[in-house]
Amino acid sequence: METWFLVPIGLCVCFLLKPLLSLFLPTSISKPKLPPGPRSIPIIGSFLWLRKPVSELKQLIRNLQVQYGPIISLHIGSGPVVFISDRSLAHQALIQNSAVFADRPPALATNKYMSSNQHNISSAVYGPIWRLLRRNLTSEILHPSRVKSYGNARKWVLDILVNRLKTKSQSQTEGGGVRVVEHFQYAMFCLLVLMCFGDKLNEEQVNEIERVERQRLFSIERFKILNFKPKLTKILLKNRWREFFKILEEQREVIVPLIRARQKSKNDRLARSINDADKDDEFVLSYTDTLLDLQLPDGNEKRKLSEDEIVNLCSEFLNAGTDTTSTACMKYPEVQEKLFAEIKEVTGETEEEVSEEVLRKLPYLKAVILEGLRRHPPAHFVLAHAVTHDVVLDGHLVPKNGSVNVMVADIGWDPQVWEDPMAFKPERFLGGDEGFDLTGSREIRMMPFGVGRRICPGLGLAVLHLEYFVANLVWKFEWRAVEGDDVDLSEKEEFTVVMKNPLQAHLISRGNQKSRK
Repeated sequence: METWFLVPIGLCVCFLLKPLLSLFLPTSISKPKLPPGPRSIPIIGSFLWLRKPVSELKQLIRNLQVQYGPIISLHIGSGPVVFISDRSLAHQALIQNSAVFADRPPALATNKYMSSNQHNISSAVYGPIWRLLRRNLTSEILHPSRVKSYGNARKWVLDILVNRLKTKSQSQTEGGGVRVVEHFQYAMFCLLVLMCFGDKLNEEQVNEIERVERQRLFSIERFKILNFKPKLTKILLKNRWREFFKILEEQREVIVPLIRARQKSKNDRLARSINDADKDDEFVLSYTDTLLDLQLPDGNEKRKLSEDEIVNLCSEFLNAGTDTTSTACMKYPEVQEKLFAEIKEVTGETEEEVSEEVLRKLPYLKAVILEGLRRHPPAHFVLAHAVTHDVVLDGHLVPKNGSVNVMVADIGWDPQVWEDPMAFKPERFLGGDEGFDLTGSREIRMMPFGVGRRICPGLGLAVLHLEYFVANLVWKFEWRAVEGDDVDLSEKEEFTVVMKNPLQAHLISRGNQKSRK
């Protein structure tokens, strides 16, 4: 009898001791929770989020961060999605814990096809394949000596761009303007196509490559609904899946012949080198050449890249660009005139072109480019990161099955860092003893190319292209707004952020104006 009486007494003591002991036990025993965020019914919530356009999603996240703080979580897809808008937290994650945050989340169903199951640099998981692909690009194509070897290609493309703009400006109607972005994009594609495939293609070929690449990028938004329960959508939305695969096949039909032509050219060159000791002075290594030679680890062996993998890696290489800096030069004529005066002082009045060697002597040019990247970053989010294992950030759990997004634009517009952050003021980048650190290694003040181990490997090349082409366009043309139009700097999201209303400019060839004060 006494034994049975002790059982309920013991249970009562245990229940009473548990809350008392928790007061004295270390707090580390309590498991950290996900960052705060709205409640969501998993399946319904994922479906609703996947239906929202990126522009609407950005504003919703900003509203939630006003309510919950600079780090929040949403339930989208198979795991939680964490959003960070604070530069200190971004630095803590992507720089101080760079290896942990260097992974990528599993690809969505459509992205698996578009990345050859994550066998490209931007989406590959953190590991040997990613290291090999990235090292190949940085050492073979983006190395300073290789970038310098493409100098003649940049001059060739500049001539194409200037001639197109001159032709259009001479034929523009009274009060009309030139839609600059079309010509700028075409010129940039000419350059990237040459770097990728090693040949100067004709206008029809370049336009066709641009068409299939842009069609592929625009499909991301249209087809993201297919990622909601793919097994189900392949039944219910089979026509849309068929349309998606047709777009990929069209891209393949355009890109594969260029890859095969480069393979044939490589074989012919090797045959000539055996029979002829003379060097091919016109040969310039292309990105495709490096991919044809690359071997991926495959278990205990190595294998060549498949054609589909090369297509997707070439596509990744070709898709980049921003048209906002030239737009800002026209909206703010005082910026344009100050930049023109700086170039004139350094180069003199007779130079036809601003050479690459002169660029480093133009601090105001660099300030204009940096301010353009800060105020109008190419993307408002970095590509989603994932962690290699569960980790605690700012007291919150970031789980391995989730993804991490950093609000790039919001960090660059932080009023605690930048005075009057929404204004375009290149002067804010002048006066420092050292150049501005875009890598964010010391601190993050802006991150248009990402930071940490997943920083965009093409950062240096992108800045060089912006400086070179903006300097020469300002040197050769005076940019004026079309009469009666206000220059619109508002943005829209495509694959990257672009102008909502593309720049229409009235271009006046500087010509003999360079001798003026």
